[in-house]
Amino acid sequence: MIIPALPSSPDESITAWALAARAGDPEAVEHFVRALHRDVRRYVTYLGGDPQAADDLTQDTFLRALGSLHRFEGRSSARTWLLSIARRAVIDSLRHAAARPRLSDTDDWQSAAERAQPRGLPGFDDGVVLADLLATLPEERREAFVLTQLLGLPYAEAALLTGCPVGTVRSRVARARIALMERLREAERPALAGAAA
Repeated sequence: MIIPALPSSPDESITAWALAARAGDPEAVEHFVRALHRDVRRYVTYLGGDPQAADDLTQDTFLRALGSLHRFEGRSSARTWLLSIARRAVIDSLRHAAARPRLSDTDDWQSAAERAQPRGLPGFDDGVVLADLLATLPEERREAFVLTQLLGLPYAEAALLTGCPVGTVRSRVARARIALMERLREAERPALAGAAA
């Protein structure tokens, strides 16, 4: 009997769970979903730009993935494979929303949405600031930054996921960092000027 080698990295473990889930192991399905749920949710939140839809997009991503798990062969990491499914789910959602705009019973929909947000949670304000800063970036730079800096994907996997060269991903991330730092400095200037007065 040959004993398989133990995975040496978290991505290898996740890929092993995906392959075991493909073979019908329900425990492996649970490990696979738990290991990547947070990454998928963060990715669809930033890519879609709609925190309200993030849970639905995350669920849609996993439903699509589990439905097509039989086609996953492990040629790429399961994380990369799943995030590419998440990307398609967001694109499909945006297309659907553009084709069928939703009606609101209030004229001031933005205020209504802001009032519905939970307040006072630890890190809430930091998350809002980060989301606002990321929203100012061009889409390609935001996606590269989120994949590599927030989700921790290697540049090569982010390049594979976005369909562009590794150098382009590196450039987008570098430019995103510069832009974010400039915007942070701009935001801090009025606060520093007020404190000095």
